[in-house]
Amino acid sequence: MTSHQSAQTMKPATAAKKLGVYLEATPAEFQEGVVSRTELNALQADPPEWLLDLRRNGPHPRPVVAAKLGISISGLARGGITDALTTEQIDALKRDLPEWLQKERATQADVRKEAARIKEKNAARGDQGGQAGS
Repeated sequence: MTSHQSAQTMKPATAAKKLGVYLEATPAEFQEGVVSRTELNALQADPPEWLLDLRRNGPHPRPVVAAKLGISISGLARGGITDALTTEQIDALKRDLPEWLQKERATQADVRKEAARIKEKNAARGDQGGQAGS
């Protein structure tokens, strides 16, 4: 047996997802190659200018757009947003606050409240279970 360890690599799409950037907006050499775990860690630790610019200005992938708007990815689709958006476009939506965005934010707030209620209920149930065995 040898102690040679091969470097773990990932597809550019996976690396872009982990970096929180829109793959189609990355440089061609990033899109066409494979990314090792070491390279990904280096990009995260010391991002090059292109990565800083993409994170700052976009275009952003849908999960990032949804997070910046405070809604779900499904809410984006219901609002008719299917493509990546730039920071400028996201800011314009926040300023204009269309009806669909207001509705989706309210829905998301309700979902978070319900999740917190369930978590609290489960935590209380867990506490009672621990006391019953005493």
